[in-house]
Amino acid sequence: MHLDVRDLQDFYYRSALGRAAQRVIRDNVLGFWPQANTKGQSVAGFGFAVPLLRPYLRDARRVIGLMPAPQGVMPWPAGAPNVAVLCEETAWPIETGMIDRLVVMHGLESSEKPARLLEECCRVLGPGGRALFVVPNRAGLWSRSDRTPFGFGHPYSVGQLEAQLRAHGFEIRRHASALYQPPSARRFWLRTGRMAERLGRRLPLVMAGGVLIVEAAKQVPAPRRPGLAERVRHPLRVLEGIGAAEPVRLQGSDGPRGGRFARLPSKPA
Repeated sequence: MHLDVRDLQDFYYRSALGRAAQRVIRDNVLGFWPQANTKGQSVAGFGFAVPLLRPYLRDARRVIGLMPAPQGVMPWPAGAPNVAVLCEETAWPIETGMIDRLVVMHGLESSEKPARLLEECCRVLGPGGRALFVVPNRAGLWSRSDRTPFGFGHPYSVGQLEAQLRAHGFEIRRHASALYQPPSARRFWLRTGRMAERLGRRLPLVMAGGVLIVEAAKQVPAPRRPGLAERVRHPLRVLEGIGAAEPVRLQGSDGPRGGRFARLPSKPA
C-alpha cells in the first residue's frame, strides 16, 4: 500500500522529524555517491526519493523523479522546471539502459508486485548501473511506529533484501543503516540526533538503525562469441580420414584356405 504523496510531502518538508530524517538519509546517500561521481550521468528516483536527489540537480546530465500512480505526484523541485513524472509501478516511461544511478525509497516495501518492480529497476539501468534501495529496517524502531512513512509496508532485514536483489539480477556492493535516533518529535531527541547517528555507526548491534541502505549493481553477463561453444564441445579428431583395416592377400598364397593374409591399414582418403 502506497502512502499519499501529500502525507509524504508534509512529513519530509513540513515536520521537524521529517526534515531531520531527510538530512540523515541524504547524507548517507552522498556517502555512497558523492556529487562529483555523478557528473554527466542520468540519475532517477522511484517512490518518494526526490528529497534525496536535490544534490544531483546541478551536475548530473538529467534527474528524473518517478512517482507511482497509487501514491500520486507533486511538482518537484520547487522554484525550478519540473522533473517529477507520474508512472505505473512496473512500467516506467524510460528507455532500456538509460539510467546510470537509481534511488528507490518508499517504493519497494509498499509495492504489491516487488518482483516486477525489481525487474523494471534492472531494465532501466545501463551496463554497470547502480541502485540504492532505502527500506525500513525490520529490527529498527522506525518500522514499529506509524507516525512516520517507514512504519508502513513490508520491512526488511539485510539478508532478506540482499537475497531478493540477487534473485533479480543485482550484485550486492555494500550496505549501511541509518536513523538511529528514536522516531520522536521531542526536542531532546531532535537535538541529540547527530550524536545518535555517530554512536549508532559504532554500535550497530546494540542499537539498530531505522532504515537499511543497500547498494547494488546491475549484473551484465559476459559476452559469448557465436559458435564458440560448438567448437569447444566436440573433441578434435586427429585420426579422421583413416579408413578401417582391410585384409590384403600376400604373394605366394594359395587362396583363402591355405593363403596367408595380413591386415594393413588402408591409405588415407
